[in-house]
Amino acid sequence: MFSNRFNRWTVAAIALMGTVIATVPGAVLAQTPDHPSDTAAQFPTRNDLKSLTTSGSYLAARHASVERDAASAAAFYRSALRTDPKNNELLDRAFISSVADGDIDEAVKLAERVLTIDKTNRVARLVVGVHDLKMKKYASAQTNINQSIRGPITDLVATLLSGWAAYGAGDAKGGVATIDKLAGPEWYPLFKDFHAGMILELSGKEKDAGIRFERAYKLDDSMLRVTEAYARWLSRNKDSAAATAVYQAFDKKLARHPLIVEGLRDTKAGKKMPPLADSAQAGAAEALYGIGATLTRRGGEDLALVYLQLSLYLQPTHPLALLSLADLYESVKRPQMAIKVYERVPATSPLKRNAQIQLAIDLDSADRTDEAIKILKGVTSDDSKDLEAIMALGNIERGRKKFGDCGATYSRGIDVLPAGNDKANSVWYYYRGICEERSKEWSKAEADMKKALELQPDQPHVLNYLGYSWIDQGVNLDEGMKMIKRAVEQRPDDGYIVDSLGWAYYRIGNYEEAVKNLERAIDLKPEDPTINDHLGDAYWRVGRTLEAKFQWAHARDLKPEPEELPKIEAKIANGMTDDSNSSAAQADKKKDDGKGG
Repeated sequence: MFSNRFNRWTVAAIALMGTVIATVPGAVLAQTPDHPSDTAAQFPTRNDLKSLTTSGSYLAARHASVERDAASAAAFYRSALRTDPKNNELLDRAFISSVADGDIDEAVKLAERVLTIDKTNRVARLVVGVHDLKMKKYASAQTNINQSIRGPITDLVATLLSGWAAYGAGDAKGGVATIDKLAGPEWYPLFKDFHAGMILELSGKEKDAGIRFERAYKLDDSMLRVTEAYARWLSRNKDSAAATAVYQAFDKKLARHPLIVEGLRDTKAGKKMPPLADSAQAGAAEALYGIGATLTRRGGEDLALVYLQLSLYLQPTHPLALLSLADLYESVKRPQMAIKVYERVPATSPLKRNAQIQLAIDLDSADRTDEAIKILKGVTSDDSKDLEAIMALGNIERGRKKFGDCGATYSRGIDVLPAGNDKANSVWYYYRGICEERSKEWSKAEADMKKALELQPDQPHVLNYLGYSWIDQGVNLDEGMKMIKRAVEQRPDDGYIVDSLGWAYYRIGNYEEAVKNLERAIDLKPEDPTINDHLGDAYWRVGRTLEAKFQWAHARDLKPEPEELPKIEAKIANGMTDDSNSSAAQADKKKDDGKGG
């Protein structure tokens, strides 16, 4: 949600976050508990915890931390701490795991114990300060927050939170002054003006707020929340046309963002829109979300997790913070955690539809495909022109080899494609062509592949797919080989495409060239069973029979498609006869992912 400029600015600052992360023992990236049906056998029960020794709980907690399961880690660390209450390392780990899990109330209790031992623990100070802010203990909040600073990122967050605490205590002027006093990197003024503006508008100083919002907007008109805050202020203090113009300018940079679409609808209707934040707690949540979301995308996941969980503690339904937290979990390949977060996005939020699409993608990756398809069919029935949801549904169906279904789904998208975006439209025909080819409707598939190339000439994956398909059928051999070679020229490090070239040579009987290219494909994708199977076949044809059987055995061990396994095993046992062909040549090739022949 933040601009590229701020992303660049944060690169250097992230390097300085070690002073905070160093206080986080075994820094734990965390989660909400997985879906109950998936984790009932893993998540610790009360009986599990009672039966474990201190060392057993500790080892279980460490394992959970490695698995990025903060809920289990926190439970096990707290269990160990109950049997060894004076162990400071266990206390630290239980504390940070609780923060990472989003159990802030429990984290506050542990933080207070941490601070009796180490009054300088900055993460503990921050957590207690945010708790105080939520409880409207503003003076105490400022005291604790001000002791949590050290480094550009943490200084900025603490100062913004302190400013909001001052506003909550009735001292808006002092809050703005606190923010304005902060000196630092060149990206500070954007946030200083943005948050000072929000404090000023809540304290009734609309004119002063407008000056600050306008300054922030001029510093970066591509920052979503600045755009929203300024447009909302304009709708109340200028006119709807001015607010609409601000939204429209953003829409040209990033089309159809749900919050911008909603803002445009409201301003065009002449509505006077409320401030972005309506309380000290909401303003502080905005500060924590803003920095946390940016750090998520800049390699600062541990600190980002702390900020996002604290933001949601202050404002549990903040949709952007929820989406950012889910995105963080996806970035560390924990879709089960992201699922639980997406489910928390309020049904009334304009971002609910985005959350539903991502939720479905994560459900599919967690092998809950029926649920994923049901959700996406619901989204597309609500809006038959929602191309993002239609594409997501088609991709899931294609990935699960529901080729008849995905062909029909992509057709729905093609029927409503906008004109004039040939490159984006090309992929629809390519994907539908894959589904048609796998459904044995080659004439339709060929037409779609040609249409995809018409819209985006020389697209390597389409060249590869169509070229290989022709060679596999024994037609258009010269043109097919030229296509695959053009694809390889563009993607020389794509193992799937290089495999297609090697296999094309195999199909036309040039086994020496086949071996040469398939060996290179193996170097690029050593874990792919189909490529290993291909290389085994090529080795056999050039008389390297021992190497062929080794390669087939390797293909067998890499878990090939179930229908391919008996064919590979037969070759391992008996080799290939002169008139036999490879399993992959006899069967449909692994094309459904669009990555190659």
